[in-house]
Amino acid sequence: MPPIKLEVSDATTTPSSDAKPKELNKCSQLELKGLESIAPLVRSVEETPEPIATEVRGTIPTWIRGSLLRNGPGKFEFGNQHYNHWFDGMAMLHQFKIQDGKVTYRSRFLQSDAYKKNSERDRIMVSEFGTVAMPDPCKNFFMRFLSRFEMIEATDNASVSFVKYKGDCFVSTETNYMYRVDPESLETQDKVDWTKFIAVNMATAHPHTEPDGTTYNMGNSYGRKGALYNIIKVPPMKNNPEETLEGAKVLCSIVPADKARPSYYHSFAMSENYVVFIEQPIKMDLLKIVTAKLRGKGISEGVYWDPKQDTVFHLVDKHTGQTSSVKFHTKALSVFHQINAFEEDGFLMLDMCCSDNGEAINNYLIQNLRKSGEALDQVYNTTYRAFPRRFVLPLNVTDDTPTGVNLNTRPASSATSFKTAIDKVVCQFEDLHGEDLYEYGGLEFPQINYSKFNTRPYRYFYGCGFRHLVGDSLLKIDLKGKKVKVWYQKGLFPSEPVFVPSPDAVEEDDGVILSVVVTPTEDKSTFLLVLDAKTWEELGRAEVPVNIPYGFHGTFNPTAKSALLT
Repeated sequence: MPPIKLEVSDATTTPSSDAKPKELNKCSQLELKGLESIAPLVRSVEETPEPIATEVRGTIPTWIRGSLLRNGPGKFEFGNQHYNHWFDGMAMLHQFKIQDGKVTYRSRFLQSDAYKKNSERDRIMVSEFGTVAMPDPCKNFFMRFLSRFEMIEATDNASVSFVKYKGDCFVSTETNYMYRVDPESLETQDKVDWTKFIAVNMATAHPHTEPDGTTYNMGNSYGRKGALYNIIKVPPMKNNPEETLEGAKVLCSIVPADKARPSYYHSFAMSENYVVFIEQPIKMDLLKIVTAKLRGKGISEGVYWDPKQDTVFHLVDKHTGQTSSVKFHTKALSVFHQINAFEEDGFLMLDMCCSDNGEAINNYLIQNLRKSGEALDQVYNTTYRAFPRRFVLPLNVTDDTPTGVNLNTRPASSATSFKTAIDKVVCQFEDLHGEDLYEYGGLEFPQINYSKFNTRPYRYFYGCGFRHLVGDSLLKIDLKGKKVKVWYQKGLFPSEPVFVPSPDAVEEDDGVILSVVVTPTEDKSTFLLVLDAKTWEELGRAEVPVNIPYGFHGTFNPTAKSALLT
């Protein structure tokens, strides 16, 4: 493949594209025409269990030593049965191993029970988020009838992300199951069940980790009295090599506004002293979920958007487990990923990618992603975009705090916080971007220099622009001036950017960005892109001679120092 011309800009112009803007609504909507089909990006592929060489173009810095690990769906059917939702595909683990300026690639399907059961029968045996497993035709009529009345069992298809607990590598989804995996071989090791350690029925795939390795997460629990949101704390060290989640505890529990309809959440925020839970108006109807199999519907049928409800921020002290009696309210928003949260001068800054509508989760049906022409344009133009926003939460609200006064006294901040009742503060966000970001379809999959600036004041964040249903550009936003730098090439679809700091880093953006770039227009044309995080210019790329589907999340796993000495 010849070298590809790329665009690096300060976003003073809209990127060239056949897709012609019709209308720009600053609330969220960018209407486009002529979007190209991305169906090949959500097709099943074969695994590549043994490492294969890539062809490097340009230069990959020799100081990068380690592996970019990626997770996401890689198989969308068994036999003549197809999954309905993008989230349902079987987990495929990817590894781009970087050493001495060279890159190898390998991939493996996670050997989950769901994958093995489905493979053995060549049919969908385990229900997923948007797909219900129908009764086995090999059973007699009576057994098939009874199976309709069974609860949908939680899937162990851990397809969302790579995470670490106590120094070990796991792949995770949004149920109670994770798998410990070998980051070197990608081999599946132990299946881990959260319910064996603490009273939760699930946990997010986006924990937060302290510098000492202590890890926080969130998970719901369900009982006869309804649902609870639980803050989880996992210790940093193992007492023996076989340990997984031993020592985990529930730091505190939060009662939902409606116990029968708790909020869906994909992640949460964390500052130096607080866990911040965002209770959003994406709701889960528990009755519909528990009767999903009886009705022949997926779990997704029980997830809905209720724009009449507020979004509520709950603050939990990480040290005491106490939940603040003051609740921070804002209008109905949907949030999948936070950017960062930090405390300064008596305020907690909460930076998130927010959308003004929460119905997008049900727009990512496989049939929608595989549409073309006007039908594809319609799906895109009815899906709201996410934009980076900051809420400023005052931490010292007391009975004596006056009402009717903006409590945000931070200079040059347009966010507002008004106390309206003894335990209620109503907040309005400020944008963390300029007008130009609307032209790039907003920003999602946010990343920062996490190891040095998580829970601290920071200047830069990175993400994907969304002028399509999946990311089609890489963006860097400088909070000083809210300027954006853009990497874009028509027909290329980059994944979540992962920041890797340089070993002699002085400034926050000293390092590189790693992103896996795929295209639906050419066969076997995937590559690992390496950008200079400071200049946003391409340093090099490693071209992979196999097809890779568009995935979800990843992380950089550095090579251990001891390995470098051998």
